[in-house]
Amino acid sequence: MTAYRRNFIPGGCFFFTVNLADRRLGLLTEYVEVLRSAFRETRERHPFTIDAMVVLPDHLHAVWTMPEGDRDFATRWRLIKSTFSRNFAAGEPVSASRAAKGERGIWQRRYWEHTIRDEDDLARHVDYVHINPVKHGLVRQVRDWPHSSFHRMVRLGIYPEDWAGDVAELGASFGERS
Repeated sequence: MTAYRRNFIPGGCFFFTVNLADRRLGLLTEYVEVLRSAFRETRERHPFTIDAMVVLPDHLHAVWTMPEGDRDFATRWRLIKSTFSRNFAAGEPVSASRAAKGERGIWQRRYWEHTIRDEDDLARHVDYVHINPVKHGLVRQVRDWPHSSFHRMVRLGIYPEDWAGDVAELGASFGERS
């Protein structure tokens, strides 16, 4: 197995993608209040700032800023995932390795993390977070997806309500590397 190394920077800003193990399920939007509660509980004990976030049926994207001197986003994700999972009766399929460790099978074990390098990188990732429901064909306009920090940013005057227009105006690869 590859020795993957996370970039733990105290007080850093990070982009995350976190997926359900079974991407065919829609648990995250179906039980969005349970997910919100898991985030609230975790943030009470281990504060962090959610700069941007979108919850889709089978995965979520988030941009977080860690508190000064704190770099432990891994504990926060572990707590969010486990708190969410405890709200469901066990019974989902699990691999032999997960069963041996007493793990549930709701979430993928790992998550994607990217360290935000500068203001331009932050802006690109926040835009990517907000355009994601359109990219996945869930809505035609960003403002139509309810589970997004986009609405907060509109209220704050950061985005206009009609930001990104209609899906027909976008290229199919918006936000993706060419």
